[in-house]
Amino acid sequence: MDRLIWVLLTIVLIALVFWAMRRGWVNRVRRQQAVLAEFPAPPAELGTVELRPAMTGMYVGTTRAPDWQDRIAVGDIGHRSEGVARLHPSGLLLERTGATALWIPAESIVDARRDHKLANKVVPGAGLLVVRWRLGETELDTGFRFDDKAEHEPWAEAVRGLGPAAVAAHDTTANSRQEDE
Repeated sequence: MDRLIWVLLTIVLIALVFWAMRRGWVNRVRRQQAVLAEFPAPPAELGTVELRPAMTGMYVGTTRAPDWQDRIAVGDIGHRSEGVARLHPSGLLLERTGATALWIPAESIVDARRDHKLANKVVPGAGLLVVRWRLGETELDTGFRFDDKAEHEPWAEAVRGLGPAAVAAHDTTANSRQEDE
């Protein structure tokens, strides 16, 4: 009889832990929905021009910058999934398996870097491409881990080249060259 009571207490305790975890996730979604703008949808026509060859890998998640553990839970953005990254002149498209595609418009990109941690995932070395971008007034970090680890730095450079800061720097350089002539 004592063993049955202990088994039942253990089952109740496990159920209580899962209930608390679910409640925490639902509350996180509710809080984030109140402050985050709606995520942009990918354009209907992206064209065929890709700045880098499409790469397969894993979408790690999106967090509120600069807190690498504050995972965004709105919709299915908080779910890890395999996917394909495509870099277009108009932005970065992450096509996720079993989840909606995530579109990061070029004008929203703030920075891109290699990192070793994001959304409660830590990988050896700097094995993640992390893109910092703006969604309304909020800065977010989105992470993608390529199957080909050598591609993280070239992709980070290419994504940085899309952001408004890079475009402004390019325009300033072009203007100064024209003035020199």
